[in-house]
Parts: sequence; C-alpha cells; structure tokens
Amino acid sequence: MSISTYFGGRISVPPLLNSSASKTAPCSGGNLVIECSSRPNKKATAHHMKTRPRKSQPWDIRRKPTVYPPLPPLPPDWTAVSSISSDEIVEVASSIASSAQAPPTTE
Repeated sequence: MSISTYFGGRISVPPLLNSSASKTAPCSGGNLVIECSSRPNKKATAHHMKTRPRKSQPWDIRRKPTVYPPLPPLPPDWTAVSSISSDEIVEVASSIASSAQAPPTTE
C-alpha cells in the first residue's frame, strides 16, 4: 500500500542531493504537501440535511401535527406584560414595592 492511499492526494518529495550538498545544507526531509482531497467530509449541517429521516410511508405523510388542549388561564396575581400599558406597569411595580415587607433581622 502506498503513502498516497493514506493521504488521498499527490505527495511532494524533495529532490535527492549528492553527498557534498547534504553536508553543507541540511535538509528537513519528508515535506508532505497534500494538494487536494478526493473525498472531502461534509460539514455538520450538510451531513444532517442529507441523512435526516424522510417521510416515505403514506400514513406518515398524511399525519397532522398533534393538537394539544389550550393552556389554563394565568393565576390572578400574574399579569401579562403585553396586555397593559407602560403607565400601568409603573403603577403595578410601585404597588409591589410598597407591599413588600422588609426581611426579618436577627440581632
């Protein structure tokens, strides 16, 4: 088995030098350059989109989303922020602050 099967591409090998040239200029040797990959990996989202489960059965294709019962109403001490104006928010915040009790101190 050759090295190119492990790396999947061409390998650049430095040319051989005669003995006198190798003594004066040391060579780092084994410089591998991978030019291109024949089988690049998919990125995560592309892989999940390709391998996601598909609806192939007719009963599964015709299936509708689940219908859940409506949520119960909020407790009376809760208020929905989107249903009141900014003036009412200030009033509610001030009433909550005035009704709050100071924590007991231990002395």
